[in-house]
Amino acid sequence: MRHVLLPLTAALLLSACPSSQRSASEEGEQPATRVARAASADTGFHPAWSRDAVIYEVNVRQYTPEGTFAALQSHLPRLDELGVDILWLMPVQPIGKANRKGSLGSYYSIADYTAINPEFGTEADFRRFVDSAHALGMKVILDWVPNHTAFDHEWAARHRDYYDLRPDGSMRNARDNEGNETDWTDVAELDYGNTDMRRAQIAEMRWWVDSMHVDGFRFDVAGGVPDDFWAEVRRELKAARPDLFMLAEAERPAAHAYFDMTYGWELHHLLNEIARGKKGTAELDRYFARQDTLYGPGAYRMYFTSNHDENSWQGTEFERMGANHVPAFVLAATVRNSMPLLYTGQEASLSKRLRFFEKDTVDWSGASLASFYRTLFELKERQPALGNGPWGGVQAPLRTSGGERVYAFTRTKGANTVLVAVNFGDAPATARYAGLARPGEYTDWFAKAKLSLPAAGSLDVPAHGYRVLVR
Repeated sequence: MRHVLLPLTAALLLSACPSSQRSASEEGEQPATRVARAASADTGFHPAWSRDAVIYEVNVRQYTPEGTFAALQSHLPRLDELGVDILWLMPVQPIGKANRKGSLGSYYSIADYTAINPEFGTEADFRRFVDSAHALGMKVILDWVPNHTAFDHEWAARHRDYYDLRPDGSMRNARDNEGNETDWTDVAELDYGNTDMRRAQIAEMRWWVDSMHVDGFRFDVAGGVPDDFWAEVRRELKAARPDLFMLAEAERPAAHAYFDMTYGWELHHLLNEIARGKKGTAELDRYFARQDTLYGPGAYRMYFTSNHDENSWQGTEFERMGANHVPAFVLAATVRNSMPLLYTGQEASLSKRLRFFEKDTVDWSGASLASFYRTLFELKERQPALGNGPWGGVQAPLRTSGGERVYAFTRTKGANTVLVAVNFGDAPATARYAGLARPGEYTDWFAKAKLSLPAAGSLDVPAHGYRVLVR
């Protein structure tokens, strides 16, 4: 999802994204959902390398003063040390000039699917970057924009029939989820009724897999494209690269028949409201109960406190969550089915909204949160209970007396149990709990201290803080 007009209201921005507007609980896709649950619950559906992976979104333009692959490459050892497994690159293709927004334009206005934006470097630079990431054990996935292209993409001249045309033969702007044209005037809607366009697009994805050696794709506004196309994409790309990873910008249980992972917008918005005190933590129990019903144990959900859309258009996690961005991320990184996402600059307390159509380099001098994120990602890597999707353990709420600002749960797989307690309150909480299924000796993961937990007892949780205990 990319928001391409500054003056749009938040409501219109949300309505422009089909998948973010519709709650998973509202869709009437029960048969398709059952198929998706069965597929994603099979460990063979997902690449084995993703079983405990963490994903990091890279805004190439803003990452360094140079805004190039070569400059970004120097950060790879630091990202490896941080514990990142997947690098999701925002689109790296040339940006259209027709109807361009701002001086640099939107990354999501693609002028050529199989080329490199010269502002970022060359094909050779990109290959070196990918090779260097692979040498460190990281995977690279590319943002792919399937719904539309720039108005000056070569298809606009050579294959006008690839586009959704108005009665007068002109190309439509991108549509919203009701089928209405938006005022995203820098992108032209593609026509998925055209078989040749579908074949051409899959062939161009293959170019990135075969020639550039990317490990998968994040598909922009995936809910705006017919499901039968995604079935084609998965079949053909997996035939070429069995361990390919597919992330959908969508939030529908049925999408898990095709994609390894979908977005967790509903939890994200809920965490924003809990962080601001507008809702209580009891809402989390209701949310997770719905997830179990709709998605089952195998679906990867991408949970986050920020990403490029949230940062640029809704504000930083500091604006939306204040000090509660910390317990919110702990929860997002440890709950069932989660693959946590970290966005460019979060590890350096990025406290500004990055401009979308202009150069706006990240300030890396902010207070470092690298140790916090590194320790949390190490937790996920080392504790089997926190594995992704079908590899992870069962989640159970832990009853506490902490009121509407405290939430606690356990994840268990075999002999491994992880207990997580978070406090969204302004004061420290001594939360009495009951119902701990596996009492005994635990280790405080962050403090590295041993403690014995009875089946019923109490936990001290700092204000805007957390406790993570492992056994």
